[in-house]
Amino acid sequence: MEVHIQPGYLLFLFDWLIRLAALAWIPVRSPPAAARSWLLLVGFLPLFGLPLYLLLGHPWLAKQRRQRQALASQLIRDRQPSLSMLRWSPPTHGMASDITRLAERLGDFMPVHGNAVALLDDYDASLAALIADIDSAQEEVNLLYYLMFDDAVGRSVCDALQRASARGVRCRLLLDAVGAKPGLRAFAVPLRKAGVEVHAMLAGGLRWRSLSRMDLRNHRKLALIDRRIGYIGSQNLAVAEFVRGHPNRELVVRLQGPAVRQIAALFASDWLIETGERLVMGEFQQAGEGLTPAQLLPSGPAYAFENARNIVVALVQRARRRVVLTTPYFVPDDMTLGALRVAALSGVDVQLVLSQSSNQHLTHWAQRSYYDELLRAGVRIVLYRPHFLHAKHLSVDDEVALIGSINLDFRSFALNAEVGLLCYDPAVVARLRAVEADYLADAQALDLHDWRRRPRWHRSVEGIARLADSLM
Repeated sequence: MEVHIQPGYLLFLFDWLIRLAALAWIPVRSPPAAARSWLLLVGFLPLFGLPLYLLLGHPWLAKQRRQRQALASQLIRDRQPSLSMLRWSPPTHGMASDITRLAERLGDFMPVHGNAVALLDDYDASLAALIADIDSAQEEVNLLYYLMFDDAVGRSVCDALQRASARGVRCRLLLDAVGAKPGLRAFAVPLRKAGVEVHAMLAGGLRWRSLSRMDLRNHRKLALIDRRIGYIGSQNLAVAEFVRGHPNRELVVRLQGPAVRQIAALFASDWLIETGERLVMGEFQQAGEGLTPAQLLPSGPAYAFENARNIVVALVQRARRRVVLTTPYFVPDDMTLGALRVAALSGVDVQLVLSQSSNQHLTHWAQRSYYDELLRAGVRIVLYRPHFLHAKHLSVDDEVALIGSINLDFRSFALNAEVGLLCYDPAVVARLRAVEADYLADAQALDLHDWRRRPRWHRSVEGIARLADSLM
């Protein structure tokens, strides 16, 4: 007797097999919050959700890339004892003592004294300063950027690199393969012909499967000029309005002093990971350029822990009077959200500075879903109006500032290669407070009562967008 199974039953069985496989597999491979989002997607759309999870659900890197990161970290740690005269020793009791130890254990770099920190808040002036420093370079120019567009800024940087190379300056350019695709397409060939070494980071296309999860990106923005000057911040190599209707406002640090060594070491690490070549950077300037103790904090999926998230949470938890967080993208994990709530409920003045406009619609709707619970806890939320506020920084009490490429979202915490500069200097914090005050002068403060009067359909869209936090 033949048994005929209807195709509908086979599809039903296959559907549930996918759901059960996902239930057994995803929670083991992903953090609980991310696992919930993925299981919900697979539960609704099993034939679509599980393949998508296999592509994007786990931030894995190829073995070779992990080994090269481990080698780079070991080289950095081995080199530190010989630079002990540069180490800054914070007061035994206090926030800086805790944070310096944690940051060194996470990201390998020790705090160093004698740095000069200039905050560049003007978009065009910051780029002009970078190009002027490239034009004055005598030995080396090393640039690492997430975005480079085929526009006026991209062409200006390309021209400066060609001029430097013609003078005999060795120039290297690392660009994210996806974020800087327009710049790579337009400038890679002419730059290489001019003698500039150009490499794409985390190459996409058919090569991604052998290298890493396909949507991992190098989101860092770094420049190193003659081992004397470093740049770090949120600004890319593109005109301010590279997204039409959303002109960017940024914040960049121009750095001199021994922390420039750390920028050089991080650039050399990324160069090693991408090319396999170990760079010899030569001699660096010693302490004495300034008075600021500083420490570089790299973060990314090649590290054992979520460095950026852990430092942000530690800073918020140790705040006693005031903490101001500025970010264009705010989709926090449970640990970050909890730290902000507890700090505000404990009487700390917690202020979150966001952009009223956004170039990421899904992220914009998702971040709105957090406003109610934060406002109820006493967190002050302000929305900056004139531009798209793309700056990324944090200030705590009068003691610590963190400035760099780190967004307060899942992508920056777990998926992207990021970097921040920790400055343990009340003078730098005061200058950053002045920048924050300028934001507040052109910002709208949210009121809990008014916020709750928004249309009900807004709340529904916000909640649905929040479910996709692991995909942002």
